[in-house]
Amino acid sequence: MPSSDLDALDRNILSALQEDARLSNVDLAEKVGLSPSPCLRRVRRLEEDGYIRGYRALLDRRKLGLGLTVYVDIKVEKHSVENAAGLQRMLEAIPEVVSAHMVSGDADFLAEVVVPDLAAYEELLTQRLLQLPMVKDIRSNFVIRPIKTDGPVSLSHLSPDEASRRT
Repeated sequence: MPSSDLDALDRNILSALQEDARLSNVDLAEKVGLSPSPCLRRVRRLEEDGYIRGYRALLDRRKLGLGLTVYVDIKVEKHSVENAAGLQRMLEAIPEVVSAHMVSGDADFLAEVVVPDLAAYEELLTQRLLQLPMVKDIRSNFVIRPIKTDGPVSLSHLSPDEASRRT
């Protein structure tokens, strides 16, 4: 289902679930103005069509002892499909890397790393990241204070249409 197939009710369901994914179907249905059965059908369809990829708890990193977030710019040694794919696989396998992206600009990859402290990052950097054969250069940007994290995805770009089209 392409995004243009999402009607106002679908967008309202997605917005409500981004706010609170633990809403019961009855509460979600009430919030978006549907009865429970059609609401559940829509949620299932949104899941099956891949608009909803999953549900998870947002954890407090500091309370878990993970006080340092580092954004790591990584340049590959030689630009090739093999090097890019190899680095991607290795970044996916490092648990401290909570997100990674292939990017354009000065770096080739941007990784978000979450560790307890500077000593833990130094160990990760020197013992694992700098040991990767395809890595040419690494630049680290340390988060001083998070401002906005785990924000909901904006749905404002989706064209409005009749809310009752799919009920």
